[in-house]
Amino acid sequence: MTSKDVAPASARSVAQASGDRSIGAILIDAGRLRLEDAEQIIRLQRDEGIAFGEAAVKLGLLTQADIEFALSRQFSYPYLQRGRSNVSEDVVAAYAPFSAPVESLRALRSQLMLRWFGVSSEHKALAIVSAERKEGRSYIAANLAVTFSQLGARTLLIDADLRNPSQHRLFGLESRIGLSTVLSGRAGRESIHRIPALLDISILPAGPVPPNPSELLSRAAFRRLTQELARDYDTVILDTPAAGESSDALVVSVCAGAAIIVVRRNRARTWQVRGVADGAVQNSVTLVGTVLNDY
Repeated sequence: MTSKDVAPASARSVAQASGDRSIGAILIDAGRLRLEDAEQIIRLQRDEGIAFGEAAVKLGLLTQADIEFALSRQFSYPYLQRGRSNVSEDVVAAYAPFSAPVESLRALRSQLMLRWFGVSSEHKALAIVSAERKEGRSYIAANLAVTFSQLGARTLLIDADLRNPSQHRLFGLESRIGLSTVLSGRAGRESIHRIPALLDISILPAGPVPPNPSELLSRAAFRRLTQELARDYDTVILDTPAAGESSDALVVSVCAGAAIIVVRRNRARTWQVRGVADGAVQNSVTLVGTVLNDY
């Protein structure tokens, strides 16, 4: 338990009296519950023999979202509060981990664990590709990375889209330095940003858009960097440019060793998706699967 998890003495005594110390202390510390309201909750809890959270919701002093927030802190499963973070709300796994879209992402995570990451200790990296823009590739990459970090896995998300990068915007980061400056020899590991409000996730943004993205990604330095980072992290997710616009996505996939293809319902064209898949297989990339994005 860290110092920020310890409630003031008065809050601790109320929480301890409730028989549910952690939830009460967490909510008081977070400013979601007043001390006098906690005392009212305790009285109802004792009178009716119900749980602290149930009593609080019954009195209208807390919402179910407040209880889920406290539980997430209890079980080291932190998530963000809307309006209180620079991270975009499009990173839904960071804000609403119990929602239907995130349940779908967790199902995807489970499949990836079975089909790729759990097969060998050397399987650390995965490229997220799509044939065209606006199919949800960056959305899937960002949210998938968050769900892996929620497993307790040290997770790194690399924005390897050096043409139209978006991960810095999604995570509220500057793009002054990043992958492009690392590959051009003008920056190092300081380009990697830890997201302290979340569990075990770091971001390497794309950095400034270079005039020669294909050449930078094709350098041996990119393969070496990917291999080095894979030794330092449990999971490395790589966002890529649209595969139909350049060969960059294929280059990134080859370095990662594996890829999934994201297709958007009623948008993706079958022949384009088949072309991306064929290109991956022909270059010895393990095609782990295809994701139909409907969000």
